[in-house]
Amino acid sequence: MNEAANTIVMNMDESNGLPPAPTGVEEIRQDRKNKLAAALRLFGKFGFDEGVAGHITVRDPEQLDHFWVNPMGRSFKQMTVSDLLLVSHTGEVVQGAGLLNGAAFTIHSQIHMANPKVTAAAHSHSVYGKSFSTLGKLLDPLTQDACAFYEDHVLFDDFTGVVLDNSEGKAIAAALGDRKAAILQNHGLLTVGETIEAAAWWFITMERSCQAQLLAEAAGTPKLIRHEVALSTRETVGNPLAGWFSFQPLYDVITAEQPELLG
Repeated sequence: MNEAANTIVMNMDESNGLPPAPTGVEEIRQDRKNKLAAALRLFGKFGFDEGVAGHITVRDPEQLDHFWVNPMGRSFKQMTVSDLLLVSHTGEVVQGAGLLNGAAFTIHSQIHMANPKVTAAAHSHSVYGKSFSTLGKLLDPLTQDACAFYEDHVLFDDFTGVVLDNSEGKAIAAALGDRKAAILQNHGLLTVGETIEAAAWWFITMERSCQAQLLAEAAGTPKLIRHEVALSTRETVGNPLAGWFSFQPLYDVITAEQPELLG
């Protein structure tokens, strides 16, 4: 982390009012499930839901070839911790009651298998993300926030319909590589993170960056941030700790407003 990034997150420890990090498998699992349910509620609050489309996953801390995911057909706006499904990388629902979204399994299982550093992944058919995806291009470094994705996201331009075949999921995972996000052409956005908090935040801010670029291009010819400045800005606003930290205020608000989500 560079000096600027370190200044942003300096002294982020328990003495500065941050909650202590969870320890032990059960505590970590519960924390990840809490954050997953909260992220889903936030996606609902921000209007990222579209029928039964959209899913967020988080890797189980003990069974590393399993992940927790929202069940198909349950509204983001009503999601609770008890609704979540535990799914193996072979597609078996081993805990929870509900339907497994085929596209969620196909995409997320391949991403989790391909990159052990990915703890969580998020995808939905948000309005600005899917609108921007039709342009067949990457986000430009137009704003400070968009710099989080500068040279750290890819365009997957091979849309073949609903992703239900493992080969398609493997292709998306391969295209994504070690980057934090992908624009799935004619489909929408996909983000990943080393934490559930970061993955959810990258999606939220990427959706807003798509909106900002669409508005700017509709109004005129936007001025791009210089390459070296965009790179240094990414080191500050686009590092994993910044992603984790940016999610915390949203988590505090949604759990205060909708405490039943933790049930």
